[in-house]
Amino acid sequence: MNIADIFTVVGFIFIAFVTIILVVIVIYLFIFDRNQKAHSILRNYPVLGRVRYFFEQVGPEFRQYWFNNDTEGKPFSRDDYEHIVKSSKYMRDVIGFGSKRDFDEEGFFVRNDMFPKLTEEMKLDKNTRITTKRYILLKDPLFSQRKEKWEDEQSLAYLLHDDDAVVIGSNTKHPFVLKGLIGMSAMSYGSLGDQAITALSEGLGLAKGTWMNTGEGGLSPYHLKGDVDIIMQIGPAMFGVRNKDGGMDWDELKRKSEIPQIKAFEIKLAQGAKTRGGHIDAEKVTPAIAEIRKVEPFKSVDSPNRFHEFSDVPSLCEFIEKIREHTGKPVGIKMVVGGNDSVEQLAKYMKDTGKGPDFITIDGGEGGTGASYQELIDSVGLPIKSALPILVSTLEKYGVRDRVKIIASGKLFTPDRIAIAIAMGADLVNIARGFMITIGCIQTLKCHSNACPVGVATTDPELQKALIIDEKKYRAVNFLVTLRKGLYRISAAAGIDSPIHFKPKHIMYKDDKGVITSLENILEDIKQKII
Repeated sequence: MNIADIFTVVGFIFIAFVTIILVVIVIYLFIFDRNQKAHSILRNYPVLGRVRYFFEQVGPEFRQYWFNNDTEGKPFSRDDYEHIVKSSKYMRDVIGFGSKRDFDEEGFFVRNDMFPKLTEEMKLDKNTRITTKRYILLKDPLFSQRKEKWEDEQSLAYLLHDDDAVVIGSNTKHPFVLKGLIGMSAMSYGSLGDQAITALSEGLGLAKGTWMNTGEGGLSPYHLKGDVDIIMQIGPAMFGVRNKDGGMDWDELKRKSEIPQIKAFEIKLAQGAKTRGGHIDAEKVTPAIAEIRKVEPFKSVDSPNRFHEFSDVPSLCEFIEKIREHTGKPVGIKMVVGGNDSVEQLAKYMKDTGKGPDFITIDGGEGGTGASYQELIDSVGLPIKSALPILVSTLEKYGVRDRVKIIASGKLFTPDRIAIAIAMGADLVNIARGFMITIGCIQTLKCHSNACPVGVATTDPELQKALIIDEKKYRAVNFLVTLRKGLYRISAAAGIDSPIHFKPKHIMYKDDKGVITSLENILEDIKQKII
């Protein structure tokens, strides 16, 4: 028998062996599927029915990459996502040919001026610069990895002029002065891993003039890595400042306030995606997180729906006053607006007593979360473009608008969205998921599972290896600086020299019939309903 015959025999035996194994597997699966009681499809269509479950499992990926068009994906469309990625990676936000926006749909538009401002006429800090790194795209072939060059980049920080700086808590011992209008919304260490928090902290620190909110999970060492200004959030569970009984540890609060990077405290009443207490699954509660939060490791943690310390506006304001006295720093609240009268009691009490928060973070129902429930995410709390005018109008009605700064959040991740929010009355803007995308988030929607494949919304050490801090931190600063630059660009188009001057008169609303209405008129209608 020659060598060819030997290979033929061996090949035949191998194929026969593999075939027998496959037949045995199919027979086993047929019998198993036919007799199992959990899935009707498999009982009637053994083995073949498994194809259905396979396609069901990979359906989200197919829709995201193949079947959804560029503007219809949720929560962020492909266009939204790519806009953030390209800004953060390449520090470029130009597009070609034309807009993909459906101009027949209703929506807001920035009113351009016949004589826009020249670049040299814009009022901004022209001295502060940032040093970062960005990619230069050299080749983008179809069947191989794109070729890119990573290079150093210096840029203006595009901060506000000193005269236009936003001051939170001007009457406190330690006012919080900001020269940037955009900061990072509340994202806890625990909902995000230490690599993600560190990358964001270092990136925002490089950007200057901004802040990061700790979320209700308490202050971690990773928030402090980048020497960025911090708003420390205090939730109903008092994570980070709680005593053994779950109440406020006032001595610990005092110690936290002495950390120079902590510029303000925020009392979390609610957030748009969950107008209730927060939740973190057991597998995310590592010993390090448990130590920071003062809870037991590897046990699920739920915050109470509200604080035990107060149950009405007077007791809330007394709690605010006590924190302010202990810390000497500004104190604000984070809330969600549910209707026209949502802020009425607070505004009236502020007028009658002179007490109240130094800032109000207003979160729209379209905001994100690490973990919540469908009925809360979809149907509880008004979106930001409805909530913001109600808050502003109510504060103006009682003459207390000038006493507080308003921070708006809810998918405000482009310069035009930010400009519209400022025109509606916001002083500052928070962004969360936009920053998550800059450091690698690909929208797998697994934030609640600790199985984030790119190492962002997970505390799993193995999965976190995907996130390289020394690369991602530059993406965070690039995205933020590009946003600031775009905000000045759209300001110039509107004929104003700084984004702080956006007013309702600069925004028009077009309905689906083409009829336009000034934002001034819309806000006046809202004021009449509130009065």
